[in-house]
Amino acid sequence: MGPMLDTHGRTTRDLRVSVTDRCNLRCTYCMPADGLDWLPAADLLSADEMVRLIRLAVDELGITAVRFTGGEPLVRRDLVDIVAAVTALPGAPEVSLTTNGLSLRRHARALADAGVARVNVSLDTLDRERFAAITRRDRLHDVLDGLAAAHEAGLRPVKVNAVLHPDGGLDDAPELLRMSLREGYSLRIIEQMPLDAEHRWSRAAMITADQVHERLSREFDLVPDPAPRGASPAQTWLVDGHWAVDGTGRRVPAKVGIIASVTRPFCGDCDRTRLTADGQARTCLFSTVETDLRGLLRSGADDAAVADAWRVATWGKLPGHAIDDPGFLQPDRPMSAIGG
Repeated sequence: MGPMLDTHGRTTRDLRVSVTDRCNLRCTYCMPADGLDWLPAADLLSADEMVRLIRLAVDELGITAVRFTGGEPLVRRDLVDIVAAVTALPGAPEVSLTTNGLSLRRHARALADAGVARVNVSLDTLDRERFAAITRRDRLHDVLDGLAAAHEAGLRPVKVNAVLHPDGGLDDAPELLRMSLREGYSLRIIEQMPLDAEHRWSRAAMITADQVHERLSREFDLVPDPAPRGASPAQTWLVDGHWAVDGTGRRVPAKVGIIASVTRPFCGDCDRTRLTADGQARTCLFSTVETDLRGLLRSGADDAAVADAWRVATWGKLPGHAIDDPGFLQPDRPMSAIGG
């Protein structure tokens, strides 16, 4: 009974739920130009199955925050219904969403009305040509419109997630921060991780957290954030002389975050578990094993049996992702099939 614990003393509080493996972009660091073989519809969790697992996680397993991811979650037509069902649960968790922003303008108000508290929008550059080269789609204007719509709908803070491209990405960083400060968004720059479908990731080509900090510091006065980091993946800095508005409408110092997943892993404070669109529980982005919760549901297992399986999987969670180990194996599933 009680929350999910592991043998390294960590308590799981944060659930990432992938609602689909499909995506309407083809980012070079994620999937091939022709896309991937999508999961068959019959393999995907239904809305009822997904809500049941989330309810169980909240009621029985101590989950207090749920983030919906993909693929691209907004391509799932019943997403708003799923969100509304989750936010209507007794003791409802905080609900957020990670999206590429292409259709966010159309859905921002409905998501806010359904109970989404905030959104993370993926945006790697403000250069239109570079955006089209990275995503293989000329849709930068749609992402910028989606960001504005989310802000207008009160989904605050609107977070911008950037993975910098090895060619020109360091020069994109200050432009992204300037835009975020001007518009009231919160920028997070993320080291590229080995989760691409084609397994072409190269540590030598990756832009590191130290490089990002050095580049931003040339143009901004960054002050270490005195607030406790907790289980947050981002190390944050105050941007001296700049202000933002938080989710409650208060004026607060503006911040920028850098997520050093590779060079400075934060696994020791990890409080996350993941549920894939086909109902597999994963204890880490880099897990090579999964626990089939969908199979349990469809075989008639009761909530107690499903909860026990999830607890057992969490108990065996490894201490870290082991990217630096000589025997590291990249998971078979790419990021789009796992969920961020």
